[in-house]
Amino acid sequence: MSSHSFNQSFLSITLTQGSTDSLRKGDIETNLQLEEKQITEELNPKERARILRKLDWHLLPFVSLLYMLSFLDRANVGNAKVAGMSKDLHLIGFRYNIAAAVFFTLYSFAEVPSNIALKLFRPSRWIPVIMMAWGLVMTLMCLVDSFRSLVIARLFLGLTEAGLFPGVTYYISLWYPRSEQSKRIAIFFSAATVAGAFGGLLAYGIEHLEGIGGLHGWQWIFLLEGVATLLVACSSFFFMHDYPETAKFLTETERAYVIDMLKQDANNLATHYHIRFVLQAMKDYKTYVQAFIYMGLLVPVYAIALFTPTIINELGYSTTHSQLLSAPPFIAGCIATILVGIYSDKYQIRGPFIIGGALVAIVGYILLYSDGRAGTSYTGACLAAIGVYPTIAVDLAWAGSNAGGDLKRGVVIAMVIGLGNLGGICSSFVYIDPPNFHIGHGTIMGFLFLSILLSLFAMWDYRRLNKKKEAQCKAEGLSDSRKHEFRDMGDASPLFRYSI
Repeated sequence: MSSHSFNQSFLSITLTQGSTDSLRKGDIETNLQLEEKQITEELNPKERARILRKLDWHLLPFVSLLYMLSFLDRANVGNAKVAGMSKDLHLIGFRYNIAAAVFFTLYSFAEVPSNIALKLFRPSRWIPVIMMAWGLVMTLMCLVDSFRSLVIARLFLGLTEAGLFPGVTYYISLWYPRSEQSKRIAIFFSAATVAGAFGGLLAYGIEHLEGIGGLHGWQWIFLLEGVATLLVACSSFFFMHDYPETAKFLTETERAYVIDMLKQDANNLATHYHIRFVLQAMKDYKTYVQAFIYMGLLVPVYAIALFTPTIINELGYSTTHSQLLSAPPFIAGCIATILVGIYSDKYQIRGPFIIGGALVAIVGYILLYSDGRAGTSYTGACLAAIGVYPTIAVDLAWAGSNAGGDLKRGVVIAMVIGLGNLGGICSSFVYIDPPNFHIGHGTIMGFLFLSILLSLFAMWDYRRLNKKKEAQCKAEGLSDSRKHEFRDMGDASPLFRYSI
């Protein structure tokens, strides 16, 4: 055989083998896609619901407990004030307000770095570590003996607690499709209302430890609640699951279904870390619109948590009755939060529920503002909690579901919560004119109207962007078969649709 003939034969064999390898690779990819599609199609709605319930039972109870302890630890300063801390630490003038406000300074700025760290490290390691840190700070707060030491302790409490709420909100978005997130965040956030109710009842019981061990009743509040946090933090190393890909409680079929469900929901957008996704979140004007919606809702939430015992006390009730009567508004808020979250997911709308809740809260604050009678004012406090607490979960589901790509979503959630929590500083300073608190109630109504107006703008803007993308897809013939081309674009992808 001549050299030329040999080269031709070798080249032919090589090309044939290369084509065969390419075909095999293409066949494998096609088969994998078909298998994923088959898994999704094989599972009927009842089976899907069963898998989601399984996720719920393994994820939600524990993260809800974590957040309940977190909110209990940050808001118990309100119960401690009524229990005698204000007198013992000489919190005259604006001193209590300053102690309440400093919590939010480092808290607000540590949330974005924390969510990035959550992406880089495992949730089952990062969340327990920060929980142990704030539990230690909370426990040691029983040693504060002056206004200065209280301020320093609250500052570090804010720093160490910062990562939990945005972290768990982001964590939920890594397990559930967008259409299922609102009710889960609602269940998780309802732990805050349980903490508000439980905090008052717990403070009532702990106050009776006055003098034991040389500590005042309010110091025992800090000590016991801090120790409880540390105990749960230690167990969380063993009870937290990281991602669906590594979840041991799922069968292989269930795991494949959850992973495929999340892929389809995300339009195959990027899941890896890159600085470009952080910048996408920071440069997006929609992030700041959602942050100010959240701020307008969070100012009343923190005002309720920090000042409800004081407001009830100023209505003429004793310290003991103030602690007990602070529970029902939070219980009502808890029930409303879960119901609104369920219906928000059922009808797949977010903005209208935020606007409706804010309007109910405004009615409550009008009652608080205009009528000094105890019964009417207490009804107003209940309406305020019923109206505003459900909006937090819905708004976070709205902000997270409208951010495309894992990392951008994590940064957006952290920015919305971080910037919104700066409103907590305002919450700490508006209730300064007892017994009617007209400045506080009026300011809260102003923030609620801000959230209503921005929610209306966001709904209009998301509709506008969706119509623009639909027109682009129609004009250019874009379909899901080309979604890999827009993998790194986040929600700017023409295939991504915003929820309203």
